[in-house]
This record gives sequence, structure tokens and C-alpha cells, in this order.
Amino acid sequence: MTQAAVTPSPGPAQPADPAGPDRPASPLARLRDPAWYQEYGVYVAVAALLLFNALFTDHFMTADNFRTQLVQVAPIVIVALGMALVIGTEGVDLSVGSTMALAAAFLPLYLGYGLVPALVVALLAGAVVGAVNGALVSLIGLQPIVATLALFVGGRGLALVVADGQLKQIVNPDLLSLGTGSFLGVPLVVWIAALLALAVAFLVRRTTFGRQIVAVGGNRSAAALAGLPVKRVLIGVYVLCGVFAALAGILATARLTASDPSSLGTLMELSAITAVVVGGTPLSGGSVRVLGTVAGALLMQLLRATLVKHDLPDSTAQIAQAAIIVAAVYVARERRSR
Repeated sequence: MTQAAVTPSPGPAQPADPAGPDRPASPLARLRDPAWYQEYGVYVAVAALLLFNALFTDHFMTADNFRTQLVQVAPIVIVALGMALVIGTEGVDLSVGSTMALAAAFLPLYLGYGLVPALVVALLAGAVVGAVNGALVSLIGLQPIVATLALFVGGRGLALVVADGQLKQIVNPDLLSLGTGSFLGVPLVVWIAALLALAVAFLVRRTTFGRQIVAVGGNRSAAALAGLPVKRVLIGVYVLCGVFAALAGILATARLTASDPSSLGTLMELSAITAVVVGGTPLSGGSVRVLGTVAGALLMQLLRATLVKHDLPDSTAQIAQAAIIVAAVYVARERRSR
């Protein structure tokens, strides 16, 4: 007589792994995951740098010093926010420094008509540069680095032509107040940078245009097949980047009390790209990290200030920044390869 096979009853259901199949299961494993460094590394670095200065740098953790650092980093933050949108579409804008110079060159020409007309003209100059960049990329199909390199060179040349190659002093008190004024004890330039950061964060997270930016950067062909206005999105992000760069040029001019197209904005494109990459936004597009971009700009500024406070040459700061950029790109590449 044969016995019927008995199927063992299933045991109690095992709880799902709270970490999920793709996430590290322990804090130690998280520290070995490149995704963790790309997500949180910039904030840890800023905190570590502040702790170092609190312990070893005299007179660094003071209100006056923090005010100085924030004022200096504000234009970089503004330009980097626009750059983050462009990089989010898998692009890049090398013309932001020249756009700053062009906006500064237009300011003295129109201040005689009042502050508002001068500001409008300067911002329009940035919008036009951005529109040209966007058209070259989206309509003609040039690579972003090639399209924006043309205006990187030509934009500064145009700025010098507009300004007759001369530095011009700014005496308009309303414009100067943008660079030196304060509200509730906080410099106006810092308020402007903070409000723009909030606006860009809202744009990326809560608007259709922001989601389209991410979709276009993730896969441009798929976005086009899905019916998204790819060309309009690309032109839009370059226009925004140009306007942000022009605004940074206006604020820098107001703070320096002079319009100097020959030097204003020099190497700003590298500072902005550094802030974006160190902040965790991948150069491959498909993501925009606004808070990370702000933290990246602040990290670079604090690093430079720390080295200066310890009597190290500026070249050392540049080498350290280069090392951080390489590390950030390496972490992003390791994350994509997993």
C-alpha cells in the first residue's frame, strides 16, 4: 500500500527585505555603494570641512566670515542652477562666463534710462545668447560643447565691442544696492540665490517642464517618440541658463561697482560645472539635483577659503578641486556601471 506524498505546509511568510533588492542591507554596505556617495557625499564633505575649520582655523566660524563666503558663492550658485538644468538634458553650456560679461557690458549703456530698463536689456542679452545656444543644439543638431564654445569665444568679443574695450565705473545707487544691500541682515545677493534655488527646485519637481527636462536627458529619442516637445525643452533650458548667467553678471557688476567685460565671468563655466557635478547631477543627464548643486558650490568656496586661511597658494586649491571633480565623476561612473 502506497502512501500519498505529503507536501510540507509553507512556513510563515518571510518579511520583505526593507532595504530592497537593489539597496545595501547594512550601514557598512551603504558606505561601499557609489550611489550613497553620489547622493550624500557632498553634504558630508561640507560638514567635515566646517568641522575642520571650527577646530583648526582661527576666526573662520564667525558671522562676518560666513557672510563673506555666501556673498562670494552666490553668483556661482546662480550660474550653476542654470547649468544644472542644461546638464540635466545631457548638455553643457560653456558660454555662461561670456554671457555674464555681455550683460555687464550692456548695463552702463542703459542705466541712463533707469534701473529697470537696464536690467531688462541685460537679462534679454542673456536670453538671446541662450536662445542661440538652444537653437544650435536642438534645431541644427550641433553638440552642446561645440555650440556653446562658439559663444564662449564670440560672446566675450561682442561684450568688448559693446563696452569699447573699457572698464566702466557704476555709480547708480539703485544698482549698487543689489550688490551691497541687505535684508534682515542677509545680503541681497544671497537672498536672490536662495530664492532662485527654491524656484528651480519647484520647477524640476513640480512642473511638467521639469519632468520633461529629466525625460529628455534620460533618453532623448524615447522622449521624442513619446510626443514630448524635445526641441522646445532644449531651447528653454539654454534660455534659462543664459538669463541666470546674465543675472549673475548684473550682481557681480553691482558688487564690484564696475563693468569689466574683459575679466568678469572668467572661468565661471568651470566653477558652475564643478558645482553641478560635485553636487551629484550626472553628466549623462536624466537628473537634476538642485540642493546638491548649491552644496557643491558651497563646498568649492569653503575649500578655497580654507586653504587661503592656512596660507596655501591658490594653485593648491585648484589641484584639490580637480581631485574632487575626478572623484565625483568616478563615483557617478561606478554607479551607472552597477
